[in-house]
Amino acid sequence: MSHHREPSREIPVSGDYDVVVVGGGPAGIGAAFSAARQGLKTLVIEQHNCLGGVGTAGGHGYMCSAASWGAGPDGHERVVGGIAWELYERICREGHGDLHPGSTFYDVEAMKRLLDVMGQECGLHTLYHTFFCDAVVEDGAITGVIVQNKTGRSLIRARRVIDCTGDGDVGFAAGCTWQQGRPGDGKCQPVTLMFTIGGVDWDKVKPWRTSYKMEEIWATAQRNGDMEPFQSQIMGWWWNSTQPHYVGVNFTHITGIDCTKAEDLTRATIEGRRQAYLSVDVFRKYVPGMEQCYLISTPATVGLRESRRIMGGHLLTEQEVMAQCRFDDAICYGSFFIDVHNLDGPGMAGTTWRPGPGFKYHIPYRCIVPQDIDQLLVAGRCISVSHVALGSTRVMTQCTALGEAAGTAAALSLAAGCTPRQVDTGRLQERLRANGGIISDDDIRPC
Repeated sequence: MSHHREPSREIPVSGDYDVVVVGGGPAGIGAAFSAARQGLKTLVIEQHNCLGGVGTAGGHGYMCSAASWGAGPDGHERVVGGIAWELYERICREGHGDLHPGSTFYDVEAMKRLLDVMGQECGLHTLYHTFFCDAVVEDGAITGVIVQNKTGRSLIRARRVIDCTGDGDVGFAAGCTWQQGRPGDGKCQPVTLMFTIGGVDWDKVKPWRTSYKMEEIWATAQRNGDMEPFQSQIMGWWWNSTQPHYVGVNFTHITGIDCTKAEDLTRATIEGRRQAYLSVDVFRKYVPGMEQCYLISTPATVGLRESRRIMGGHLLTEQEVMAQCRFDDAICYGSFFIDVHNLDGPGMAGTTWRPGPGFKYHIPYRCIVPQDIDQLLVAGRCISVSHVALGSTRVMTQCTALGEAAGTAAALSLAAGCTPRQVDTGRLQERLRANGGIISDDDIRPC
């Protein structure tokens, strides 16, 4: 590869903040709202034109896992509260979603607006259309981030930075220890471009959701030459009563993608859009109630399941997840099954694991505190977990809860004049509980 030497230049300082949150997805909104609500001057930097990440720009109008997996012995039990549960309640109370035990299906456009409003309510500073470029590290501590947008290149100084990029971009740039993908070959879970279809008779489609995966339908379509073998089962139809003839579709499946490379993301987006068009034709021919369906839209960004994971004080493993481990420094519960999509072809990977009813486990604070760099926290799918455990921890509700814990820890560390790794986790748990968080079994409540 040839190189060009860029001349050195001075760049302006465009702001000074208590907390800068890089990435406004599910983890980012938890972190940013939490820090701002505690009186900190907080900025969230987002590359798209809305908060919410995959839940808005990515077209994924469904949040789940606020409850333990399946129904426990006493029925559904809610294991996530705080900002994540506030989102569930507000989007439904405002008439833009349907609340189910532990999950909600919602109107993506309405969620964009709600998140704007919630940011304004807490005095959050928001900067859209802005890309993170680099981290500024001095004496082993991060002190700011360099960003690029239409205004130009600038430095934003911060007393605390929270990496909610999903890909661990800030931690990587700052020099943190990291891992990526499957041990041995580094392959990551496939990506999916969501898409929305209209013209659906949901009353006819609904009975088919009892089989959900509909593997026999896709096998038949492939045998008949009507469908390419990129996928073997439906991953989800997101329907809510406020848009009765629309359905969000989780079906496209693109393997061999490194989410940290623009070339791969471009290829994935083009292929995902191609698969979306092909899928609509298959739905019309094979799914009762979708005979007249048509493509409404594909989203602004492809849905990413895995890339870098920033190593922290503890690496949460799949063995700990399956054993439903409890930790003294717990900051939230996880409850999703270990959902690992096939890295090498259609369907699910052999490492996928479905638990029994009532499944839940702790995620410890040490997973969001990097080993190497001070004044930095990490939240979302890039926390310190194993490749297989990530299949459970990566879902939106848990990411929001992790973000809220990071924002709260940033506030506590600033108040105490200590680094995030020195935060009293007992006080952190108390503050999270005071804001509706569910930390221990004693906090769990019915859905």
